[in-house]
Formats: sequence, C-alpha cells, structure tokens
Amino acid sequence: MIFRQLFDAVSCTYSYLIGDKKTGQAALIDPVIGKTDDYLMLLEQLQLKLVVAMDTHTHADHITALGALHEKTGCNTMLGEQAVASCVTGNFSHGDIIDVGELHIKVLHTPGHTNDSYSFYLLGDKQPMLFTGDTLLIRGTGRTDFQNGDAGQQYHSLFDVLLTYPDHTLVFPGHDYKGWTVSTLAEERAYNPRLQVADEQAYVELMGNLHLPQPDLMDVAVPANQACGIISS
Repeated sequence: MIFRQLFDAVSCTYSYLIGDKKTGQAALIDPVIGKTDDYLMLLEQLQLKLVVAMDTHTHADHITALGALHEKTGCNTMLGEQAVASCVTGNFSHGDIIDVGELHIKVLHTPGHTNDSYSFYLLGDKQPMLFTGDTLLIRGTGRTDFQNGDAGQQYHSLFDVLLTYPDHTLVFPGHDYKGWTVSTLAEERAYNPRLQVADEQAYVELMGNLHLPQPDLMDVAVPANQACGIISS
C-alpha cells in the first residue's frame, strides 16, 4: 500500500492519499482545492491513477477539490447519501465498501458533527486505519452546533461505532491544530478529554457549553462544497 498524509496549513486540514501498489489505483480523502496541483504532481510521481476522491462530510472551513479533481482526472467523486450535493458522481452509505484496486475501504456513517459525517476504515498492511474526519480528532471531537449537528448522535458515533474497533487501530483525523498527525483508539479512549464522560447526557452537556465562534469561511465554503468546490459568482 502507498499512503501519504497531506496538510493544508490555511485550514489545518489533513487529506489522505491511499494507493494500491499492484494496480496503481488511488483514492483521495478530504482534498482541498488549493492543493489540487500538489495532488496531481504526487499522483504522477508515484505513478498512481486517481479513481475516487471523497469527502468525509460537507466542510465548512475549506473548499473541496472534488470538482477540480474530477475535471482534471475523470475520477469518481463521492459524498454521503445525506449530503446536499448533486454534483458528485456517486454517494455512499453506512456499510458500503469502496474498492481501490485490491484495497477495500469500509464506509461508516458517523453523524453528529454534521448529519452527513462519515468515517472510513481500512485494513492496512500492518494495522487497521480509521479516517475519522471531524467526528474524532486527536484529543478532541468535532463541534456539533451547526449543519444539522447533534451531540447525542455524535456520542453514539464515537462509542457505538468508532470505539468498537481494535485498540491498536490508527486514527487519522480531518484536522489538527497542534501539529499532531496520528493517534490510536487506545490513546483516545484513555486521554481524549471528551471521551471521559459518564453517558450520552454528559456528552451533550459538554458539547453544548463550548460556545465556539463560527468558522470564517462557512458562508462561502458550505455552498461551494455543495457544488463540489465551484464558487458561484
């Protein structure tokens, strides 16, 4: 397997390139439009063909590269079935398997940050990998106060879905603001302060008391991402 973790410093977004060495097929998770040329260059250098680009959810803090990558490479583009985006070539739902050559990515519906939030589970060469978007962050979780967010749903996404996977599973989040790149489910279970709650009600109360400011690009990013990154004039 070929794997690269890529970073957009403007939005502190992680994007992930997953490639199958045998077939040369590749997937991109959460690509950022300003990094499109970098992705294309890397694909060429690694001799990979992009077959699918997909977002974990409709982002509010950056603009997706789904549309640009489809235009440049002809790849499929995908979002969850709850997303309001008719521009994608396909939608996924909970339990789907996305094949990238001989690699198989399991789709997990993990709502709470948004209603269309998903995570992806990949059984890697040495240990399993979870791409958690904004649902589970390193020592944190995604906010739940806009875009049909729901703290109760996120509690169940965390405890009834993500944390049921093996402790040694690597956690690759959609963002990090402190420079941390990877964790494990065991680490997050032990040290993530938002997971140290007694029950769903305690989690809902915790998230309800965050009082976070609205993302700077939200009014631009959300409608643009519903159009796969095309900003209307």
